[in-house]
Amino acid sequence: MKKLTYSQALEELQRILEELESQQVDVDALSERVKRAAFLIEWCQTRLKKTETEVKKVLMEMEKEETEKEESPEKSS
Repeated sequence: MKKLTYSQALEELQRILEELESQQVDVDALSERVKRAAFLIEWCQTRLKKTETEVKKVLMEMEKEETEKEESPEKSS
């Protein structure tokens, strides 16, 4: 199974939305499309939260390194 990317999920959500707005979805398929949209929304939210956590971690590490550089005494030549 191909790994879902954030861009792919957004594209699929956009297609589902367009189908729903244009009323092109058969009543029998409506429930499945809504369930798929709900899954994709939850997946995207989880991915965004994970990315936010990773970015915060990197920024904190960068700040820590910068602080350590500022606090460490410079070596004299």
